[in-house]
Amino acid sequence: MSDFIRRRRPTTPGEILHEEFLAPLGMTQKLLADHLGCDVKVVNRIVNGRCAVTAEMALKLGAAFRTSPEFWMNAQKAVDLWEAARHVPVLPRPLLKVS
Repeated sequence: MSDFIRRRRPTTPGEILHEEFLAPLGMTQKLLADHLGCDVKVVNRIVNGRCAVTAEMALKLGAAFRTSPEFWMNAQKAVDLWEAARHVPVLPRPLLKVS
């Protein structure tokens, strides 16, 4: 596993969504889904870590919560890289040497 990949799983976008936005605002997943114009199942899957935040959803979440879409995409990318590193234990050696 690469040195830059943490041993602890990064916080998922769904955990962030629930703990930092929905819970403090007293907002239900259904209310958020209605506001975003999507099915509540989509929000529920994100919150429960069963699906990834897409670029489209990152745009919607960013607009709804006055964050950047990059905030949501970076959180998703961190989880994706961590998961991938667990399935690719040996990486190829570098092709080029830095001088």
